[in-house]
Amino acid sequence: MKTAIYIFTVSLALVFHLKPSTSNAQISISGQLRTRSELLHGQGTLLSKGDDPAFFTSQRTRLNVGYKGYRTQFYVSAQDVRVWGQDASTNNRLTNANLNGLMLHEAWGEISLLDTNQTKLGKEFSVKIGRQELIYDDSRLLGNLDWLQQARRHDAILLKYNNAGFTTHLGAAYNQNRELKTGTLFDGAPNGYAAGTNGIGTMYKSMQFAYLGKKLKQGNASFLILKDDFQKYYLNETGVKTLSKGTWNRVTLGPYLQTKIGKSWNVNASAYLQTGKDKDGTRLNAYMYSVRGLYAANPIFSFGPGFDHTSGTSVGSTKNGSFDPLYGTPHKFWGQMDYFYAANGFGKGGLSDLYIHSTIKASEKLSIQTDLHQFTSASQIRNTSDENLSGNLGNELDIIATYNLTKTVSFQGGYCTYLSTSSLAQIKGVKDPQKMANWAYLMINIKPEFLK
Repeated sequence: MKTAIYIFTVSLALVFHLKPSTSNAQISISGQLRTRSELLHGQGTLLSKGDDPAFFTSQRTRLNVGYKGYRTQFYVSAQDVRVWGQDASTNNRLTNANLNGLMLHEAWGEISLLDTNQTKLGKEFSVKIGRQELIYDDSRLLGNLDWLQQARRHDAILLKYNNAGFTTHLGAAYNQNRELKTGTLFDGAPNGYAAGTNGIGTMYKSMQFAYLGKKLKQGNASFLILKDDFQKYYLNETGVKTLSKGTWNRVTLGPYLQTKIGKSWNVNASAYLQTGKDKDGTRLNAYMYSVRGLYAANPIFSFGPGFDHTSGTSVGSTKNGSFDPLYGTPHKFWGQMDYFYAANGFGKGGLSDLYIHSTIKASEKLSIQTDLHQFTSASQIRNTSDENLSGNLGNELDIIATYNLTKTVSFQGGYCTYLSTSSLAQIKGVKDPQKMANWAYLMINIKPEFLK
C-alpha cells in the first residue's frame, strides 16, 4: 500500500510541476466514485434452505492522471475498493490488513515510434509498457471486467500498429512473485479473487497474443490468437504441491465479426478453439461459438435472439474438453447473476445459453435492458449414484435500468431472478437448495473531470 501511495504521489507532483515542451502537450485529471448497494439472495450460487439474504455496500474510488506530449503518453490510475464498515471508524489503520483495497489499477507509458507528420495522417506505431487494461472486441476473452469493483488489468508490453483501418497488436507478459536471486519458478495462486474468468484460481506465468483487426464498411472483423503458460508442478506422496521447471501451454484462437445487415439488424458472431494443456497439465481440446442478432424496430425499441455454446468435458474423458473464456467479462454474457464462468464454479460440463435481449431507450437519459436466458449443460450430468440427470440448468431474468443525470453522474438499478433445477444444484454442490434466487442492486457512479 505504501508503495502505491508513494508512486501516485510522485506522479501527481510530476504532473503539476511539469512544464510542457510544446503547446500540444495535454494534462488530464479525472476521478471516479462508484458505490453499489446489493441485496443478495442466491447471487453467484444457490442458497440452501434456511440461508438468509445478504446486504452490503461496496465502493470503488479512483483518481486518474494522464499526460500526453510529443510522442509520449503517461497514465496512472490509483484505486481503493472496500466494503462500507470493514474499517473501524475511529482507527486510522486497517482493521484487517488482508482487506486492504488500495492499489495501482493502471500505470503505463506509451511511446510513439512514428513522428507526428505520420501520426497526423492516421498512422500509429507505438509501444505501451506497464500495468494496463486489455480490451478487445466484445470483451468476451480479453476485457477489463469493469463490473467487478477491482476490475482487471495486466502487467504487459504491447506493440500497436494501425493504418488505413487495419490493426495489429502484439502483446506479452511475464510474471514473477518477487525479485529472485536464482530461478524463475512462479506461484500463480492469487490472493482474493480468482485469476481466470472461470475461477481457475491460477495466474498465468507468461502470456503472448496477436490481434489482427480490419474495419469493414459496416462493422469490423478480427482474429485473436493467445497463448498463456502455467508453471508446472507435481504432488508428492502427501499431496503437497511443489513447483517444477517448465510450463504447460494453452492456446486459444479464433475470429470475431460485428456487422450490420440492412438498416435494422446488428449481428455479432465469434468462434474459438482451445488446445494445448490446461493449468494442471491435462491435454486440452475445447471450443466455443456465439451468435447474436439485434433488430432495431424503431429508435426506441431493439430486441433480438442470441446463442452461446461452450464445450464441456464428457464423463470419463481423460482429456479436458471444457472451454475457458480466459480473461474477459463474463458478467456481460452469461447472466447478470454470475452463475457461470465467474469466480463460483459450476463443474466442467460446459454451457449452452439461448437468450432474448431487448433494450428500451425511454428518453435521452433513461434506458432499460431486459434479458431472458435458458441455460442447458453442454455435457451429460450424473448424480452421486451415477444416474443421468436432465441437462436443464434453469432460467434467468435480468432487468437493468440506467439513468444518466448528467455527463458525470449516473444511476443504475437492477433486479434479477433465477429459477433453478436439481441438475444445477448437483453441479454447484448445493444440498437442499432453494428453488428461486433473487438479486437487486443500486449503483451510483460519479466520474468528474478535474482537468482536461
